[in-house]
Amino acid sequence: MKDLLYRMFEHGNLTREEARDIMLNIADGKYNDSQLAAFMTVFLMRSITTDELTGFRDAILERRLPVDFGNVNAIDIVGTGGDGKNTFNISTASCFVVAGTGRKVVKHGNYGASSVSGASNVLEHHGVKFSSDFNKLSRSLEESGVCYLHAPFFSPALKSVAPVRKSLAVRTFFNMLGPLVNPVLPKHQLLGVYNLKLMRLYSYIAQNENIACTVVHSLDGYDEISLTSPFKVSGPEGERIYTPEELGWSTASQQDLWGGNSVAEAASIFDNVLDGKATQAQENCVVANSAFALITLEPSISIAEAKNLASESIHSGAAKEKFIKFCEINK
Repeated sequence: MKDLLYRMFEHGNLTREEARDIMLNIADGKYNDSQLAAFMTVFLMRSITTDELTGFRDAILERRLPVDFGNVNAIDIVGTGGDGKNTFNISTASCFVVAGTGRKVVKHGNYGASSVSGASNVLEHHGVKFSSDFNKLSRSLEESGVCYLHAPFFSPALKSVAPVRKSLAVRTFFNMLGPLVNPVLPKHQLLGVYNLKLMRLYSYIAQNENIACTVVHSLDGYDEISLTSPFKVSGPEGERIYTPEELGWSTASQQDLWGGNSVAEAASIFDNVLDGKATQAQENCVVANSAFALITLEPSISIAEAKNLASESIHSGAAKEKFIKFCEINK
C-alpha cells in the first residue's frame, strides 16, 4: 500500500484491474485504518477515473451476496450523498411514494457518513431490523412494494470501511460507489449526483452496463432534485435542464430542505411527508424525485401525469400504508 500511495500522491491513475485488486484487498481486510483513510482522501484531491470507479465496482459486485428477484420491474432511488447540504431523507421518502403508486422499489442504502441521517438511520429509527434473509426481502418487496438492502450486509468491502468513513465524516469515493453496487442489479435507477462531472461519469457507466438510469443534479450542488435551483436531468433520451417554475413548482430555499441536527429530527420530517403534513417545499421535493423515478420506470408517462401519481400516493395515504407494511415485515 505504501508504494501505491506514493504513486497516487504523484497523480498516478489505476487501471481497471488494479482498482479491482485493491478493492478485493480492502474487502479482505488487508489494509489498516490509516492506510484506508489516506487512500480515500486521494480522491478528494483529484477526480476518480472511469477505469478506477468501474474496477472498484467490479470487485464489490464480485464479492457481493447476490439477491435475485427474477424479472421484477423495479427501480433504485438513491443519491450519492456528499453534497454537504444535510437534507432530510428525500430519496427514502420517494421510495415509498413510488411504491404507493403500485410500482416496485429495490433500494440499496447505508448509514449516513457525511450527513446526519442516511437511509439506514431513518429506517432503523422506525424500528426496522436489517436482514439478508431472502424470504423476508421477497415478502417485503411483494407486500410493501419496497425491499431495502442494507449495504454492509451484502458487500464486505463496504462493511470493512464503515468505521473509517464515519471517522473521516467527508465524502469519499465510496459515496460514488454505493449507487453502482446494488446487489440486485436493478435495470432502472434514479440517481442523484453532487456535480456535473459525476453526472457524465455515471451516465457513461449506465450506458455501458445497459441500465435505464436517470441521473439528476441540482445546479446549486444538491445530489437530488431539490427545487432550490434549475436542475439537470440526463437519461436515455438525452439531457435537459429544467427550472422548478416551468414544472409548476416554486423555487425552494436550502433551509426548506434542512434535515435537522439529529436522526430524530430528520425522521420527523420524513413522517410528515408521508402523512401529507410536510411543508409545501418538502413535499414538492419528494414529489419531484418520485415523478422522475416513475418516468424512468415508464418513459411513456408525462411529467404532469407522474407528478399527479406521486401527489396522489401521498394524499390518498397509499405511501404511508406501504411504509407501515414495510415496517411490520422488517421488524
